[in-house]
Amino acid sequence: MTTTGSTYQEPAPTPLALLLLGREADTASERGVDCPGDLPAASDPDLVARARAAKAALGDRVFILGHHYQRDEVIEFADVTGDSFKLARDAANKPEAEYIVFCGVHFMAESADILTSAAQQVILPDLAAGCSMADMATAEQVAECWDVLTDAGIADTVVPVAYMNSSADIKAFTGRNGGTICTSSNAKRALEWAFEQGEKVLFLPDQHLGRNTAVRELGFSPDDCVVYNPHKPGGGLTPEQLRAAKMILWRGHCSVHGRFSLDSVNEVRERVPGVTVLVHPECKHEVVEAADLVGSTEYIIRALDAAEPGSKWAVGTELNLVRRLAKAHPDKEVVFLDRTVCFCSTMNRIDLPHLVWTLESLVEGRVPNVITVDPETEKHAKAALDQMLALP
Repeated sequence: MTTTGSTYQEPAPTPLALLLLGREADTASERGVDCPGDLPAASDPDLVARARAAKAALGDRVFILGHHYQRDEVIEFADVTGDSFKLARDAANKPEAEYIVFCGVHFMAESADILTSAAQQVILPDLAAGCSMADMATAEQVAECWDVLTDAGIADTVVPVAYMNSSADIKAFTGRNGGTICTSSNAKRALEWAFEQGEKVLFLPDQHLGRNTAVRELGFSPDDCVVYNPHKPGGGLTPEQLRAAKMILWRGHCSVHGRFSLDSVNEVRERVPGVTVLVHPECKHEVVEAADLVGSTEYIIRALDAAEPGSKWAVGTELNLVRRLAKAHPDKEVVFLDRTVCFCSTMNRIDLPHLVWTLESLVEGRVPNVITVDPETEKHAKAALDQMLALP
């Protein structure tokens, strides 16, 4: 894609990229899970007309949320775009909408259901649109971890902090145990609050956001952090290690942001002299340390909006967003931090065919793929979310 004033170079569809479509393995990157199947091809143009007609027929009864990582053909029909928590709050502020169609992934739709009224129904166009990071911490695993902390004699001093990218069950665990939720934008404030309540933090499920925030923003040493591996007895840690730690990090990560490496940063600096490297805090610590700027998805967007014409940027986040930023800023050179394709393949399960099917089903009086959080889970998860909203 060539734009006036700059050239956007598409990452190469090399064999290495196939691992991001659920094929083969890459021992050098942090994958965690495989995502099945190819990304769907571009949709039939006839679907655009059908989507417009169905949305018009539904009018104010439907409110469509589009996460930043969605493909352009879906974003075109979103009433609002944003990160997961912003979208959930936007839904809660739209009480007249009967149907909230969340073009994102499962944990995001759960959060929207928790924050919206009982009269509203939250719909996920494809139930297979999950999140590998959220799936890395189950309720059973976290309960077992809490037992390990209890046996080590430290549970009473530990405050759980759960990243927004977690299931409703994990948010509920956090609420039941006096903790809070955080986003990548307010993780520092959440950790500062947690350390006012207790001596230690159990941060889950993304180890990188927890480590990067503690070390870079709170001044902790990497040695203050230990990683709890739910697949090992006792988390792979001794009671002594747990007692000495300030940050107990869950062994989870984003399979997209875990793709970026120090080599990616070094290579792009050689390839694009004068480039500013901007990455998401879900990236590994060595990548974040080597970058020029680090921030949430919203921060990344604002940074590009405010950048000087002619400036050069290498962005380490999901490829759909980087493409969109490059298109929106033809006066700047915006490149993807890695040379290979790095879609969030589960997020990309929400495509135009699924959206059209959802909207046309609603027009016909059928409500598909409703996401419902049970009342007990909702109560405790909302307590944790409310605590986040109350952060100073």
